[in-house]
Amino acid sequence: MTIIQDILKTMDYGPAPESPAIVDDWLAEHADGFGHFIGGAFTGPSALFEVTNPATGKVIAKVSQGRAEDVDAAVKAARSAQPGWAALSGHERARYLYAIARHVQQHSRFLAVLETIDNGKPIRESRDIDIPLVVRHFYHHAGWAEILEDEFPDARPHGVCGQVIPWNFPLLMLAWKVAPALAAGNTVVLKPAEYTPLTALAFAGIAHEIGLPKGVLNIVTGDGETGAAVTGHKDVNKVAFTGSTQVGKIIRRQTAGSGKGLTLELGGKSPFIVFADADLDAAVEGVVDSIWFNQGEVCCAGSRILVAEAVAERFEQLLRRRLATLIAGDPLEKSTDVGAVVHPVQLERIRSLVEQGVAEGAVLHQGEAPGGCFYPPTLVTNVQPASILATEEIFGPVVTLTTFRTPEDAVSLANNTRYGLAASIWSENINLAIDIAAQVRAGVTWVNCANLFDAGAGFGGYRESGFGREGGREGMRAYLAEPRPKSRSSESDLPALKPYPSDPVAGGTIDRTAKLYIGGKQARPDSGYVYPIAGAKGNSGLASLGNRKDIRNAVEAACKAAGWGAQTGHNRAQVLYYVAENLAARSAEFVDRLISFGQTKKAAESEVETSIRRIFWYAAQADKFDGAVHQTKSSHVTLAMYEPLGVIGIACPIRMPLLGFVSLILPALAMGNRVVAVPSQTHPLAATDLYQVLDTSDIPGGVVNIVTGERETLTKTLANHDAVDAMWYFGTKDGGRKVEEASAGNLKQTWVEDGAARDWLGADGQGRTFLHHATQVKNIWIPYGE
Repeated sequence: MTIIQDILKTMDYGPAPESPAIVDDWLAEHADGFGHFIGGAFTGPSALFEVTNPATGKVIAKVSQGRAEDVDAAVKAARSAQPGWAALSGHERARYLYAIARHVQQHSRFLAVLETIDNGKPIRESRDIDIPLVVRHFYHHAGWAEILEDEFPDARPHGVCGQVIPWNFPLLMLAWKVAPALAAGNTVVLKPAEYTPLTALAFAGIAHEIGLPKGVLNIVTGDGETGAAVTGHKDVNKVAFTGSTQVGKIIRRQTAGSGKGLTLELGGKSPFIVFADADLDAAVEGVVDSIWFNQGEVCCAGSRILVAEAVAERFEQLLRRRLATLIAGDPLEKSTDVGAVVHPVQLERIRSLVEQGVAEGAVLHQGEAPGGCFYPPTLVTNVQPASILATEEIFGPVVTLTTFRTPEDAVSLANNTRYGLAASIWSENINLAIDIAAQVRAGVTWVNCANLFDAGAGFGGYRESGFGREGGREGMRAYLAEPRPKSRSSESDLPALKPYPSDPVAGGTIDRTAKLYIGGKQARPDSGYVYPIAGAKGNSGLASLGNRKDIRNAVEAACKAAGWGAQTGHNRAQVLYYVAENLAARSAEFVDRLISFGQTKKAAESEVETSIRRIFWYAAQADKFDGAVHQTKSSHVTLAMYEPLGVIGIACPIRMPLLGFVSLILPALAMGNRVVAVPSQTHPLAATDLYQVLDTSDIPGGVVNIVTGERETLTKTLANHDAVDAMWYFGTKDGGRKVEEASAGNLKQTWVEDGAARDWLGADGQGRTFLHHATQVKNIWIPYGE
């Protein structure tokens, strides 16, 4: 018999198993299989597939494979329910969300055990982290529903939301998506992961239990084909997906040209940066929380440790010692640290990638793990930055360790990835930590902590980690449709340009051909061609015919001008005010130019004057479009910082050749972006006349680049360019579809509109919508009050 004195000497854990009896009873009641949840009721089971417990390999349930007709029925039910759901007051929707939160709390133990059996994660994590966060999201978004009209007065719901969630946090990912969708007045068709559908089905039971109106929530189970049917359904208005970058790119192409709202939360290869002055013991525990939490099946896991050379040896010793104490085993055992990998397919992927890394020279340091679908917690050293283990998302309990010498080295290594989801920074020097947080390209950054989440703070990434946010104000905004202007007649396809001698140029025999504007200098087009610009009395001038090489040169110049985004909003504002002043001083010239295109004097004067006012407005916004400080976890605050996207390609509409150009490039510049702009194809001279205004207004070279020519040809090159971070296109419907398809290459953010729809002279021509499109939110978690 073990006595207390012996336990105090050995500090061994005693057995503490969680009973699955109640969950087993529930599963036994559904031994014939689960159907889909459509229109407020479960359908009969059909086309069943097996769901297994990853820790034991045993079949625990049979679930229906969703077919196209099942998705059709779910979307039809959601469409029928949506007007009535949206017509409820915010308070009435809030009451339902509050009820869901309360009932999740009341069934929390059941849900935690079910999640562990279905997913393989330790019961401590599902019980103490996942389910409480589920509850938090429904409470938080009940609050948003309550105050929606006050906080988003002009917003409206998208309609029907199609949502596809992953297997790593099955119920939590459901909450992240369902709660804001319902709060905003949308209805939902959700497809849970094929491996882990059971808590979603249990949640459907809770929705039924609280009396959620029929059709507001619909759940269709199945594999990837079912998910594709949801995201591609013609009657779905908004798509939200969490999963792999590869599938995210497929969905981006699938939804291109559909007009659907889209948010993607995708893969990551997040850096975990440890400076020499860090609390190394705390940082070691941070690694445990970051990569060995949830078996490393976390998109934002700190899977790349970057540690200062001065403390690397000591840090590795501490980490390996801690690694040896981790307990991998039965997920229902309360002392287990690392549970089972979700499925043998994922286990094989982890093993394959690690074997490739070892073949490249990596050295493994591993803990213990039982047989079956388990993988031991693993530290990998002797890893080069180009190693497959340092570049590919493993999605398992595997972390690499690489050293750095200077803060600059740390930032360079941290950003050496196509992803940008999260980062963790460890230093006792808060100035250093915040400085590095600003430089790391990641949507979420934790300072002296890791893997903290809260419904009150946005979560989401940069670059190939996707776009859009979940949680917080920005996450709520993602489920609200911004007002879109409409026109009686859409912009039509443009005629082919004629780059050969044509009619005489009005105004005499001496003419100055408008060159391109690249890197702060006028440049001849690589093509060597020019094309005539039609005017009221013959041709009003000649413009350069830009090509792919010119776009590449312009993007390169824009990339080099990154210092513009590092300036303060005040400094950018001063430059933009100067642009407005210089344009005002030369307003008569621009009026004459617009008149030469055939405008009346009154219309030309109005366009120029509105352009000047618009520049002033965005100059004023440059230092006033602020982020927020979120109250999230105790002992922390979360800074929501608006950051520029980077390089934005802008294809301007045909109408309003000066005002349309100004109205699009100015919000981008005010927020610190650099632009490569394609002005009105038919009348680009109004934009090229701005060269001298820009030159005399202290705009740094490369911040504004102007390439004239065929809009669709130039837009294609911009949309395909991997160094372009966002693409704005105001043209034809088909052109917009092509932009969205091409953007999947590096998952650049897009803003696509009918070029004829927006009234540039009116309220539609400016506003905070433009600023939101020009920025992305970085959430920085900082210790506070400890």
